[in-house]
Amino acid sequence: MSKPFKRILYGGDYNPNQWPKEVWDEDMRMFKDARINSATVNVFSWAKIQPAEEVYDFSELDEIIDTLSRENFSVILATATGAMPAWLVKRYPEVSRVDYEGRRHKFGQRHNACPNSPVFQKYAGRLAEKLAERYGNNPHVVCWHISNEYGGECYCENCEKAFRVWLRRKYATLEALNKAWNLEFWGHTVYDWDEIVLPNALSEGIGLHGTAFAGISIDYRRFMSDSLLENYKMERDAIRRFDPDTTITTNLMGTYKGLDYFKWAKEMDVVSWDNYPAYNTPWSVTAMRHDLMRGLKAAPFMLMEQTPSQQNWQPYNSLKKPGQMRAQSYQTIAHGADTIGFFQLRRSVGGCEKFHGAVISHAGTENTRVFREVTQLGKELESLGDTLLGAENRSQVGIIFDWDNYWALEYTSGPTQDLTYVEQLDAYYRYFYEHHISVDMIPTDADFSKYKAVVAPVLYMVKEGVAEALERFVQQGGTLITGFMSGIVDESDNVHLGGYPGPLRRMCGIWAEEIDAIAPGQHNLVRFNDGREYTCDLVCDILHLEGAQPLAHYASDFYAGSPAVTVNTFGQGKVYYVATRLEPDALDIVLDGLTEAAGVQPVIREKTALEVTQRVNENGVFTFVLNFSGVDQPLPAEFAGQRDMLTGSVIGEGTVLKPYDVYLFCRKAD
Repeated sequence: MSKPFKRILYGGDYNPNQWPKEVWDEDMRMFKDARINSATVNVFSWAKIQPAEEVYDFSELDEIIDTLSRENFSVILATATGAMPAWLVKRYPEVSRVDYEGRRHKFGQRHNACPNSPVFQKYAGRLAEKLAERYGNNPHVVCWHISNEYGGECYCENCEKAFRVWLRRKYATLEALNKAWNLEFWGHTVYDWDEIVLPNALSEGIGLHGTAFAGISIDYRRFMSDSLLENYKMERDAIRRFDPDTTITTNLMGTYKGLDYFKWAKEMDVVSWDNYPAYNTPWSVTAMRHDLMRGLKAAPFMLMEQTPSQQNWQPYNSLKKPGQMRAQSYQTIAHGADTIGFFQLRRSVGGCEKFHGAVISHAGTENTRVFREVTQLGKELESLGDTLLGAENRSQVGIIFDWDNYWALEYTSGPTQDLTYVEQLDAYYRYFYEHHISVDMIPTDADFSKYKAVVAPVLYMVKEGVAEALERFVQQGGTLITGFMSGIVDESDNVHLGGYPGPLRRMCGIWAEEIDAIAPGQHNLVRFNDGREYTCDLVCDILHLEGAQPLAHYASDFYAGSPAVTVNTFGQGKVYYVATRLEPDALDIVLDGLTEAAGVQPVIREKTALEVTQRVNENGVFTFVLNFSGVDQPLPAEFAGQRDMLTGSVIGEGTVLKPYDVYLFCRKAD
């Protein structure tokens, strides 16, 4: 596997420009004590570097990079284009975004530039080029960090014109566009490219998230993702003119809806992301997001940001409990990270992030719980050296994650507003997480043959070639599970005619006549063939069998007795269809059958509430055992007598893990 760095980078966002220089030396001393070896700098320094249109001043950044270089830090150098300077907005107001409501923004906030503004592109590209020319040969600069947390939309005239160009490239003719968007509906046929207007609150938008024409709104999502990606590529290419080799990335945001990260990952040397779960985010959701980031390039990733303890921007910003940050960091590494970064290294004195946690608190001392925990983790990572770098997570199960489906499903007007994409995927991911089965998050164009089982909940949009690829997978012996709201539309959100689930119907061996919506507070009953009953809700497909065998039936409402869960033999494989949202215990029954039929093997067979995850490289099989259950848990018997890599101790029989305890074991690869 790829190894872009020679050691585990351990550090985070550092803003010495916010502090007098006498603080810098003290920072270096404390960072060394904590075994911090890297720093991300210059993330929001455009205004400092370029105080006027034709003036560049790198003197302070020179001092910062020189200081870090002397201390043998690995420097992650940002291009600073995530927030524009005031002079740029004042002189060229068209660089600011126009929001969904049609309002042009003034100077302020961040991520505030129109991605299709030629002025923004000119100055951002020039800044990236000057940075690369100045620092590209510094051996301590090990990674370029372009912009910061790309996201958001713009609905200005520049974007409208660029969108029309994008559409002409995609559709070539207005006839094709009118058909794709089904513009005969409501008499919206267009006869000139200039008649196309952006789908915001002033046109096709319905509320904050709805649309009258999903075709144009989905295309605008694709266009905006592409537009921001072009900004990234523009800065990347500017850097490459002076620095042909150094790793280049930008920090992604997990299951963020706005950007097609599979498409973005193809343009990135390594994926990096910022992990900020809420106080009540299930650990399975965090694990799924890590697996998604690893899956974007099927390679190890960077954790660019996490908080050492407290966040500031969520509704409720609880402290991380003692040991939680350490355990959370090892969960990140277990799922594929080769770096651990914090936001931030020293806590800001003002601004909206002044209460965001940091390695060095406002007290300015190392005598804090957070600093001690950061130091413990730093020493452990230092002791691991490069042993884990490049290790892969080997999975027999792939879960399809697709941004086109994400957008299309949540634009759908009906059958229920409560159907959300990520929630449905997590319902399935949770099972594999709790059963210690490694999962890859995969795109719709993945090589399905690598897996024993493919999981495709709410595969609402089936694009050209996807059904055929899934059919080949199943015919050749693979196991597929899908279900309600799958196979409904094509890539333009037009319905696949001939009965749901459209192009998936033949291999599923069923067709759905109607889809019932179950309102909040209501539920249906599902009875399995062995008599066990469970509740279901959200939606209920009313199915007819076309070769499939029923595993469970509805037990209430007017469609009681019709199939609710089915399995169909197709070629040498099987297809499971789940027609409703089952309660977790009921879904577990279905997935137990699927994993047995597919021959999927867990990392560990002993039942345990611990998280057990593995990575593998030429140095061995590394097994991470973590306690996120909130209560003491016994260590599985098979680990007794093994040596913990983090402490060097041999772990005895009957060992109990307290909450947030972590063990790391290694054995030779088979």
